[in-house]
Amino acid sequence: MNDLKNKNIIVTGATGGIGNSIIKKLDEFGVNILASGTKIEKLEELKNKFKNIKILRFDISESDKVENFIENASKELGGEIDCIVNNAGITQDNLAIRMNLDEWRNVIEVNLTSTFLICKFAIKKMLKNKKGKIINITSVVGHTGNLGQANYTASKAGIIAMSKSLAIEYAKKNINVNCISPGFIKTAMTDKIDEKFKDIITSKIPSGRLGEPEDIANAVLFLASNQSNYINGETLHVNGGMYMA
Repeated sequence: MNDLKNKNIIVTGATGGIGNSIIKKLDEFGVNILASGTKIEKLEELKNKFKNIKILRFDISESDKVENFIENASKELGGEIDCIVNNAGITQDNLAIRMNLDEWRNVIEVNLTSTFLICKFAIKKMLKNKKGKIINITSVVGHTGNLGQANYTASKAGIIAMSKSLAIEYAKKNINVNCISPGFIKTAMTDKIDEKFKDIITSKIPSGRLGEPEDIANAVLFLASNQSNYINGETLHVNGGMYMA
């Protein structure tokens, strides 16, 4: 993984549990990181903790500002983007018959539309550099479906299909587009799950445990490195065997 040293990588959703772990892992390998998120105080904590990091506050729900975000992020990194990790996303759970149109639209717009736009404008930069990697973080429920998450599962399944299309379009331009599909990972989000339901979830995982944020970070490290150069349009499942494609 020594080829990662001094590569310029953008990570959205950097202040959450998975985002933090991705930042930590990339920093260990000397990556020049641009960390983005909505909470400036959390971003400042990252900046103080890691040496090879720049920060840029951005809310991906502001889809009309995505192009400016990519432009500013690129400038912060010296004008070149080697890789972008689309980790940011939201949930607004509800049963389908109770889900209002705003709950549907908000999740689709943030998780799918904004991810598409970030990919679009990042690819424009990568085309100029004649190389690049895009890693989109999806979810196991984008493959299996999940109770009360029709909007979220649709957005994550959409990211997978979109990533395959982008991979086909830009493979000959030396741009790889892949997904990582986490299962249930130990984060602040899963900490909120009632223990009874957590036991039910764990019982469905052959490994018998929830994953660690570092498991996702390790997958990011691989897909960002040259060791994955011939992998394109794929989804790497990191779920302890909960779902096997």
